[in-house]
Formats: sequence, C-alpha cells, structure tokens
Amino acid sequence: MKDKTMLMFTLLAAFMATSTLVCGTEEPEPEVVQDSGDLSYKSPYADPAKFYFADHFDDKDQFADRWIKSQAKKDDTAEEIAKYDGEWDVELPKRTLLANDFGLVLKSKAKHAAIASRLSKPFVFSDRTLVVQYEVNLQDGQECGGSYIKLLSSGKETTDLKQFRDISPYTIMFGPDKCGNDVKLHFIFRHVNPINGTITEKHCRKAKDRLDDAFKDKQPHLYQLVLRPDNTYLIRFDHKIINEGSLFTEFTPPVNPPKEIDDPEDAKPTNWDEREKIPDPDAKKPDDWNENEPPQIPDPSASKPEGWLDDVEEMIPDPNAEKPADWDVEMDGEWEAPLIANPVCEKAVGCGLWKAPMISNPSYKGKWRAPLIDNPNYQGKWAPRKIPNPDFFEDTNPFKMTTIAAIGIELWSMSSDILFDNLIITDDEDAARDWAAQTFDLKRKLIDREAETFVSRVLKFANENPWMWAVLVVVVGLPLAIVIYLACSKSTPPTAARTKKTDEFVPDDDQDQQESSRTKSNLNSPSGEQEGGAQAETVDGGDDEEEGDEEDEENEPEDEEPDTVIEGKEADELLQDEPKEPEGGVKKRKPRRE
Repeated sequence: MKDKTMLMFTLLAAFMATSTLVCGTEEPEPEVVQDSGDLSYKSPYADPAKFYFADHFDDKDQFADRWIKSQAKKDDTAEEIAKYDGEWDVELPKRTLLANDFGLVLKSKAKHAAIASRLSKPFVFSDRTLVVQYEVNLQDGQECGGSYIKLLSSGKETTDLKQFRDISPYTIMFGPDKCGNDVKLHFIFRHVNPINGTITEKHCRKAKDRLDDAFKDKQPHLYQLVLRPDNTYLIRFDHKIINEGSLFTEFTPPVNPPKEIDDPEDAKPTNWDEREKIPDPDAKKPDDWNENEPPQIPDPSASKPEGWLDDVEEMIPDPNAEKPADWDVEMDGEWEAPLIANPVCEKAVGCGLWKAPMISNPSYKGKWRAPLIDNPNYQGKWAPRKIPNPDFFEDTNPFKMTTIAAIGIELWSMSSDILFDNLIITDDEDAARDWAAQTFDLKRKLIDREAETFVSRVLKFANENPWMWAVLVVVVGLPLAIVIYLACSKSTPPTAARTKKTDEFVPDDDQDQQESSRTKSNLNSPSGEQEGGAQAETVDGGDDEEEGDEEDEENEPEDEEPDTVIEGKEADELLQDEPKEPEGGVKKRKPRRE
C-alpha cells in the first residue's frame, strides 16, 4: 500500500510540474497592463512616407491641436437640437487593457456630434491602394446609432472644418451602423457623373455575415477597407474578410447606367391581349352537373347512440349564481344566470338534439367553369420600346474618386462613450497590418488570455506540441486509474467477524472454540467485567424464566451495572459447563448457578 501511495504522490507532483511548464509563463493579468513581456504597449510610430493620416490619441496635447470640433448647425431641424454640441474627449477606455492607450470618446448621447482633422497630405486616387483602418469600442453597447467615419472631399466646402456637418461633401463613408435589428457595415462612395457632374451615392451590398456581437460585447473591434486601382475592394472585420467584390457590380445603383431605357412616351395599346389562356368558348356545362349540391352532407349510415338524452340540455343556468346587488334592470336588462355544463351529461353518452356527423358529399362538383385553352389572339407581355439613354456614360475606372483632404466623424447616437482609436489612412496594407499588430492585436490577446481556461491552455499547448499528449496520458491517466483502484479497494466490505441470525449454521465444536476465546478475552478487559457479570446474573433466573428473559437480555443496555459479578476461576468453570449453541437462530440453554 505504501508503494502505491508513493507512486501516486510522485505522479501528482510530476503533473503539477507539467502544469507549471504549460501555464507558468502566464501570470494573472491586472486590469491595467503595465509590462507583460510581449504584450507591453508602446504608441506606434507613423512613417510620413507611408501614412496620409494616423492618430493613436495617446497624446492629449496633440489632439487639441489636430482635431477641430464642429460649430455648425443642421438645416431644417429644431433649434434646440440643431447645434453640433456633442461632447468629445480623449481618455482611457472604461476597461483599460493597455497602459497609456487612450482613445477618442464621444461622451454624450442624443446629440449631434461632429469632429474632423486634416490629412498630413491629400490622398489622390491614381495608382495607389487606399487602406482605411480604425477601431471602435461601443463601451455601453448600442441600440440605435452609428460609429462610421467620413473621408471628406477636397474643395472649398471642406476648407473650414468648423462648419463640418451632415451635408459636407465626402468621398467615402465607412463603418458600422445599427438601429433596432437593422445592422449595417456601410461602404458608400460618391460617384461623379463625367457628363454632367452630378453626384450619386453608391451603396455596397450587405455582407453575408451579421455583426451583431460588435454592438453588444463592449469590446474593441477593427474595421478595414481596402480599395485597389483595379476597381476591386475588400472589407475586413477583426482581420477577417467579410465582403469583397467589384465597384462595377456590387453597388446600388450601379456605377454605369444602362445604354437603353424604356421610352417614357410609349403606352400599351388598348386592344393589346396579354392573356395566355382563355375559357373554351365551345364548352358547355353537362346536363347532370348540379351546382347546388353542398360540399358536405350528414352521414346516412350514422345512428343515434343508445342512452342519448334528447330532452336534457347540455348547458344549464348556474343554480348557485346570484344576481349582483347593483344590477339595474333598466340599464342592464333582465338578469340571467350564467350557463354551466349540465352535470347530468357528464355520465351520459350525450345530451341535447342529436345530429349525424357530416361527411363529404360524393355528388358535389361545385360551380362549373369552362376549361382553359390557348388564346389564339395572345400577343405576349407588353413592354415599352427601348430608346438610347440620353444620360448614358461608361466610367471604366470608378476607382478614381474625388481627392480626400480630411477625415471626419459626424454622428447621432442614443449611446454614449463610443471610443474610436488608431485611425489610419495609408496606401500600404503591410503598414496597416503592422499598426494593428502593435495596437489592436495586443488588446485581443489580452482579452483572449483572460477568457482562456486552464484546460484550454493545456489542450492548446498539447496541440502545438504533440509529445505533450503522451505526458498527459501518463501524468493524468495513470494517477486517475490508481485513485479509482484504491477507492474501489476501500469500498469492498470486510469479512464479518460474527455470524448473524440469518447466517448458515456453524458446527458446535467450532462455535464452542470461538465463544470460549471471545469470552475469556472479554473477562480480562474492563468491559469484559460487565459482560461477565451480566452472564452470571442470568443464572439465577432458572429454567422457568428462560424464554421470558431472552428478549430482555437482547434489549438490555450493555453498560447497565449488574447486581452480581463473578470473576476469575469461578467464571471460567461456569463457562466451561455451559452448553454451547449456535447463534444462527437456535436458542441456548442458560446454566444454573449452584
């Protein structure tokens, strides 16, 4: 047993050592991470050669110089809500994951809010890829409101960013939006008609994946738009591509209008016959066709069951009901007790007027109608004639949009504390990926680490290191098997020291030896004195009291003080003379005391 116990403790110690090997490198993380090895945070550097705009919001002094809060008013809006007076601030997230990682926060709700900043250099759509990337953390969740950004078009209307508002011209609008069950990830670009200069908003089709969790999990999420010179695009959410396609085919309305359109002056002729089928004019209703036959009739083969109570109503007035004291006959009419089910009917086959069940009428044919035949005068579905589209144009490169000069956030939200972070505009996807690795990816690792359990860590380590599975089998499986074996061994009942009344009969010789040895040992012990005394006292009763005293002796407490105690040699002699009987239900004869 000692060897098994030592082996079990040795294996458990090895298991603890292995657990330390697997999990010991990850200490419990504080709410604010100051220094966690590979997860330590440092504000990323934006290379001016690669970035048209980049802001991590970690420098509050720089924010005040760089961002401009709108002082405009909305048109056609009540005065009390027309002003863009939403509150903006730079602060740490409510759940701070990285030390000194600040963000731009919309503090207010149910107010118009707008803020904008200029690009370090305008982005011109020529032969360079446009990459827009930023983080959003809806710290209080969101039921109705947006958290999208606008890339403002270059021009005189965006020169003064203090007048930035909803009608300010933008080139691209991108980001999440939600109201009720309507969840969107906007990608809208404003396309300029090359013929007349009119501008039309082109809306990207919805992604197949819904993003509901991003509006309620109160965690940071990364949104990225990539727009390439080959007129293709892709949208990533937390590094996962959720939408991609072509600027020509995935937008409504399409970039290029149709070459032909319906002639607005063309009208369908009055005698134009669009009917493909018509009733056969030569068909006649058969003489035996009876339109008056009902669809169902009483079953003629049914008969009333025996015991049916025809004269007993199914419902009767409630005999216990009483007219309300405030009942007004003139206003309420004559009072009648409410109806209840007749208790007599509960025991009967049925009550009231018996009616045969209804069945389908075999003679029913319904209203006669002439069969349909092909229309000999059918002219097809009418459509207006096509004419050349006077507004037709063909833009072979819609990627060449209006130059971007600034970035702005213009919102109305019913949620506060919307946090924006790490806004960048670049033409290098690798630069955007590196920026995310230094910011967003660190946050996600910390979030995943907090959610990771001990078991998932062990399994992850084992999947990455297949040899670990053999260690787990030895360290976990073997101790578990030993513990189960030991538990089963302890649960096995020991051999009974004494026989019970229901046990099998034991021969007298064996029984005598067992009783004699047990009695002697009891007499030599303190407790044995009491037992010996009790046995000696039973001798005085004689044969006449044997049966009556037997039950009393069985129920007598062991610690009761006897009147007479027989010790030593005299007790041994009495016990030797006493006839022995098996305990298996055979009555023993008590010896007389001389």
